[in-house]
Amino acid sequence: MVPDTFSMGTFSVNISSHVERQAREAPKQWALSVPLGGGAYDHLSYLSLWHEVRDVACGLKEYGIGPGSRTILMVPPSREFFVLTFALFQAGATPVLIDPGIGLKYLKQCIAEVAPSAFIGIPKAHLARLLFGWGRSTIGKLVTAGKRWGWSGETVPDLLVKGSKTKAFTPHQPASKELAAILFTSGSTGVPKGVEYTHEIFNAQVESLKSLFGIVPGEVDLCTFPLFALFAPALGMRAIVPEMDATRPARVDPDHIFGPIEEFGCTNLFGSPALLNRLVRAKQAQQIRLPTLKRILSAGAPVPPATLQQLTSMLAPGVQIYTPYGATESLPVAVIGSDEILSQTSQLTRQGAGTCIGRPASPVTVSIMPITDEAVATYELSSQLSANQIGEIVARGPVVTERYFERPLQTALAKMTDSTTGETLHRMGDVGYFDAEGRLWYCGRKSQ
Repeated sequence: MVPDTFSMGTFSVNISSHVERQAREAPKQWALSVPLGGGAYDHLSYLSLWHEVRDVACGLKEYGIGPGSRTILMVPPSREFFVLTFALFQAGATPVLIDPGIGLKYLKQCIAEVAPSAFIGIPKAHLARLLFGWGRSTIGKLVTAGKRWGWSGETVPDLLVKGSKTKAFTPHQPASKELAAILFTSGSTGVPKGVEYTHEIFNAQVESLKSLFGIVPGEVDLCTFPLFALFAPALGMRAIVPEMDATRPARVDPDHIFGPIEEFGCTNLFGSPALLNRLVRAKQAQQIRLPTLKRILSAGAPVPPATLQQLTSMLAPGVQIYTPYGATESLPVAVIGSDEILSQTSQLTRQGAGTCIGRPASPVTVSIMPITDEAVATYELSSQLSANQIGEIVARGPVVTERYFERPLQTALAKMTDSTTGETLHRMGDVGYFDAEGRLWYCGRKSQ
């Protein structure tokens, strides 16, 4: 095991340094609790999590997965998922995350586009890799989270052993705008595209979430969505992984959500609209209260006002359900709470005003540009539309990504450069408008 020392002098831009900092400031605080089945959980402190991250990072580098290694990661929410993701960042490798729900055809296409040199997955993922020929011409390094079924490579325990024998390890210090990860879009609005993330963007998202929602270290997060789950350790929260298939939130057993919230005193819940609707239906059959929650976050689609009303009745007075607006390319862009939706904007929505998605999530700024299907290279601030004029929603700020991986045409259609500052702006592909109060309204996809 890596000794109880920390290499961090000044805080590194590497997103994994948030875990290192938490291990130094609150080593005994629980970082992670994952289900073992039958209601039992495996718990990991921040110091133990950091040791495993460091050991696996050392093992990855010794095995040949280091700076610049594009690495497919197909591991569901689990102890290994958290350790491997932060270890890849520590080693300087580039994790590639693809939603398996996009289908086999697109999965193969996305993997071919990335041309990965390494593949990390559970046994079923490796079996699919072999059956469908994923990355056959480029993948040279294999890591299994679980038992190998005849293929070569290392297992996570192998990496831990290798890493524990390394006496010195220097965490990767990324250069400015260095590629940190590739996150593929869901494909719900077109062919999935690999979005390039830097460590600066990840860190900007952490700071934005902390500021917007008042999240403080020591809180407890119930993690129902894999990508958002990674923000829990970065925000100093304890991550509770429920017993559920994260790819099928509408099928979750509500008791597997209500139970951990009560048992661990969860203060934060991020859930898809489908999952929240499932909880509401369960609440209608039995009186359920969730007094420990300080907030609920939901993204991906609007949450119906009726669902918000039912959920609010389960929470302590003053606690809200927030619906951040954004996309893989830029998140969060705007946010609104259930109080404003239920008391004001839902009535306007019923009258045809669109869906209110709130106010820009500072430091992001939003403007509305005239609708066009053509690429726009440079953007003039003076060309933005006035209040109540419908156009395409444009975001700028530190959470805005700059390009798609190996997709220059799609990058040109979605990105613009500010003619004055040189800053990259993202065209959301959504149409909407600002009202006279400065609230942003969503009217639909531009393609529709």
